[in-house]
Amino acid sequence: MRESKNQDYPPVQEMTDDQRIEIVKDIFASVTDKYDFLNKFLSGRRDVAWRERTVKEMNFFNTYRFLDVATGTGDLALDCTRKYPNVYVTGVDFVQEMVDRGNEKITVQNLSDKVELKWGDATNLEFEDNTFDVTAMAFGIRNIPDKEKALKEMKRIIVPDGQVMVLELTTPEPGFWRSIYSFYLKGLLPKLARIFTTNPSAYKYLADSIINFPTRREFVALMESVGLKNCRAIPLTFGVCTLYIGKKKHE
Repeated sequence: MRESKNQDYPPVQEMTDDQRIEIVKDIFASVTDKYDFLNKFLSGRRDVAWRERTVKEMNFFNTYRFLDVATGTGDLALDCTRKYPNVYVTGVDFVQEMVDRGNEKITVQNLSDKVELKWGDATNLEFEDNTFDVTAMAFGIRNIPDKEKALKEMKRIIVPDGQVMVLELTTPEPGFWRSIYSFYLKGLLPKLARIFTTNPSAYKYLADSIINFPTRREFVALMESVGLKNCRAIPLTFGVCTLYIGKKKHE
């Protein structure tokens, strides 16, 4: 694991694209050893239910292959292979420390013949067109400056009528829950993270990246703009998380 720099990061809106990419690498490399625990602790274990809902919505009908983009430590990839044992799963992530941790989990669970995790860039996927039935990204796209390029790559590598799925932390609609969630993100989350990680600034960035993520309507419009059809947004847990689904058109 890389040594944490334990520094304050600039606001998301002030970062250059290159700066943001390096900051994200630094953040996830610095929290790898506690990443799974913090995901469950800071979400009240709702992350488990959100991934289960994502896997439930998947449809395998042609290649029976799934690509998990920005796989992290492989939780979504592993959830998929448990639900669909006849599907071969590949996961890619550009933080090698996360990939290594995920491969450790795969080995422990004796799933190396069904799941493969490796280094990969979401904006330049090293797979041929029409390779997978489904591709998904869980809690990763808000960290990618060029979201449009990532979505285009995800669309490219799936078969016609295949699914592009994005599971992402979002903000509830204006009102009571948004106020509560905003207080949690800005006030409580960094303080809780400080107890468990040497890089609490990572969770200040997390809150900032969620607050500055596009609205549901804006993100659905982005999915449609890259050529996906039947795009929809499914709010989860009062809208603090959203599952986006679109299908590849026949071209």
